[in-house]
Amino acid sequence: MWRDAGHVVDKLGSWFARAWDDVGKNRSYVLREFGAKMKRIMAKVPFAEDAVALYYCAFDRRTPVRAKAVALAALAYVILPDDFVPDFLPALGFTDDAAAIAMAVRSLAEHVRQEHRDKARRWLQGGGKGDLIDVEYEIIE
Repeated sequence: MWRDAGHVVDKLGSWFARAWDDVGKNRSYVLREFGAKMKRIMAKVPFAEDAVALYYCAFDRRTPVRAKAVALAALAYVILPDDFVPDFLPALGFTDDAAAIAMAVRSLAEHVRQEHRDKARRWLQGGGKGDLIDVEYEIIE
């Protein structure tokens, strides 16, 4: 299954390239599924705040389209039911998801603003209650 770390990076890289070609599909999928998935896993994963901040970045009207595409691709990967490493595997299940989020957050560092992180923290501290998107954010078309 895993040959080495380079193999994992290659797999994730090729997935991101394919996802770039289908931003609209990722947008719809993330809007529909991300909140529910995060509510289920937020207490189990250390990358929850980064993932939710990335969500806010993806739907912020100030974020450039290319950055939105990268963010949406990473978020879509996290909520995929059949990703590279199945989430139900103890200790390994979320490692690929964490890698996807970390790669996206690192590559989009200039676009993931402090306000995205603050909103993510508030949403998570509130137990994931309420909608993720508020009136300051615009759904990208």
